[in-house]
Amino acid sequence: MHEFRRPIRAREEIVNPAPEVLRALASHEEKTTVYGSASYITKVRNRSARFTYIVEDGVRLGVDQQGISRQRALEVVEQVGRYLEEKAIIRLDRQMGNHPNFRLHCRLYITAEYARIPLQWHKMLFDPEDPEGEPDLVSVYVPEWPERLIFCHPEAGVTYILGTDYFGECKKSFLRMAMYVVKKRGWLGLHAGSKVLRVRDAGGRIKEVGFILFGLSGTGKTTLTMHDHGLCGEEGVIIRQDDVVMMDPTGYCYGTENGFYIKTEGLDESQVVLYRAATSPGAVFENVKVDGDGRILFDDYELTTNGRGVILRRDVPGTDDRIDLDKAHRLIFITRRDTIIPPVAKLTAEQAAAYFMLGESIETSAGDPTRAGQSKREVGTNPFIIGPEEEEGNRLLEILRANPDMEAYLLNTGSVGARPGFPGKKITVGVSTHILREIARDSIIWKVDEDWGYQVAAAIPGLDLSPYDPASYYSPAEYRRLVEELREERRRWLAKYPGLKAEIVAAVL
Repeated sequence: MHEFRRPIRAREEIVNPAPEVLRALASHEEKTTVYGSASYITKVRNRSARFTYIVEDGVRLGVDQQGISRQRALEVVEQVGRYLEEKAIIRLDRQMGNHPNFRLHCRLYITAEYARIPLQWHKMLFDPEDPEGEPDLVSVYVPEWPERLIFCHPEAGVTYILGTDYFGECKKSFLRMAMYVVKKRGWLGLHAGSKVLRVRDAGGRIKEVGFILFGLSGTGKTTLTMHDHGLCGEEGVIIRQDDVVMMDPTGYCYGTENGFYIKTEGLDESQVVLYRAATSPGAVFENVKVDGDGRILFDDYELTTNGRGVILRRDVPGTDDRIDLDKAHRLIFITRRDTIIPPVAKLTAEQAAAYFMLGESIETSAGDPTRAGQSKREVGTNPFIIGPEEEEGNRLLEILRANPDMEAYLLNTGSVGARPGFPGKKITVGVSTHILREIARDSIIWKVDEDWGYQVAAAIPGLDLSPYDPASYYSPAEYRRLVEELREERRRWLAKYPGLKAEIVAAVL
């Protein structure tokens, strides 16, 4: 056994309690909603990226990752081990993935007074085939630890989560380790939702088009993944995953989870699919305002703008009994910008790898609330990569070149034309879902953008594009300045990754 996989001993161990037992154990923290669902308030209300490290032991770190020495990590492991000997803990075994080629046995150890965290995690994954077998991945979670510290030993498949009670750390700890597991297989772990759009093409034939949607928290990834696009009758949507998929070299995307972890900010009845699931009794909320009568106030941000909810797949209209996607025919890179990025652009394979590496968006309260609204870049829009980041972009290019039926697009969910005194023309959810539907139908007429070399929409059926032309909001000189500033920002960012293929770098110059 790896030294980071030493046995966890405790005064009392509650092994694989049922969800109703977990909820009872967490009752001291629960506020029950009018729908019968559970709601909790945490001390820490977003991920702790600044306190997250990779153990420097057998793995090369990427330039955007923080390392912790093996010696320091082992010292903490020993301290935590001694502490837990006097505590009651919960051990929960779950399974990530539901396919013979991708199933990982995941085991969580957590101090029992924080039963709300394993309650949520139980809903996210599947029952394991052999709960008593040796787990593939382990997380040890002590929310009350006096120091906030999270570290992952990728080769051992172990993460320690200390000093934070935010559920997202539990969920992401296993997904981070799993993405490293598949990376060693030659696959790609992707921070992306997945769905199928069943549409009628120009010839009147029904076809199914697989989509994966990349995006940082707060950019609309989950909203767009869970949307029905106004399709009905023989046309429709099948929702598969909303957070992480594992792509093999053929473009097959293995699902990971059985639940959805949604951001509740501004959720209302207009978002039919999400709202219906969020108002089901099986949901669990974290840091969402609930009044004295149990009503959920999704538009009240007194606690945080990073309110969250775990919802069950069975409560989401448009899901079926599968979590995998047979083929990612369309890759959508969601960004949220407000000046010269058009609502949609069609990319070559090399451009797709470049925009994957750029990961352009804005910071949200889910990451660093002190920088919410500021410009941000994250390779693959994925804060959970382990190892040199350029390996991910290079591998994506290889997959796209080997699968010419896979197309990639840049989708801006922000605004165009922003300038002092004018926030820009907002690109609404309705506009974005309309564009995705027409991408599936292959009905968009494209033209080449002379500045960036990608293709932009010349005509989209049913959509007036005139308000969304970025150049129309600026003088020629101002537009040119914005283009050159953005080009220079992108050059500097890509220069951070020395192993990135030259053709990827050249694709945005």
